[in-house]
Amino acid sequence: MKLLNLMICALFVLGACQPPQDNSANEAFEKNSKVIMAYIEGYQSENLDYDAWYADDVVIRGTAFGAPDSVGLQDIKEQDKMFLADFDLELTSEVVLLPGVNVDTKKADGSVRYYGDWKMIRSATDSTEEKSVVVKVYESFDFNEDGKIVFQQSYGDMSAAYEYLVTDEEMDDNPEM
Repeated sequence: MKLLNLMICALFVLGACQPPQDNSANEAFEKNSKVIMAYIEGYQSENLDYDAWYADDVVIRGTAFGAPDSVGLQDIKEQDKMFLADFDLELTSEVVLLPGVNVDTKKADGSVRYYGDWKMIRSATDSTEEKSVVVKVYESFDFNEDGKIVFQQSYGDMSAAYEYLVTDEEMDDNPEM
């Protein structure tokens, strides 16, 4: 019985000697998730607050067919301006936010990934009806210490959605589309 009591006491002592858990990655994930939710709402409302979300030196990885390997913030601002002039966006699913991991350590690092279904809407014109398509999207975001996005990549078949929504005649009339 003494041996059993001694072992129980030893377990309590060992348990009490454990270092406190580092919760900084979870706290960073929670903070950075708020940035991503604002980002998502910004695209739906077409109220984009690049200064609040992005670091000046952000790298945005091109994942679409024929896209450059990466672009910077100024490029994204110009692309978004043209894109949002032609399309409206609506998130049609619940946002699934997941913590990301450091590629080297494989440990949570405060980065954020999300999955969502985006509806791309092309408004009706005098000669065309409204048209829309839903694209399943996965995006990942890495952040700096200031809580600003420093790396972003998006996966979803936006090219096919775009081709579905834009007619050949419109492309011929406006080659910058």
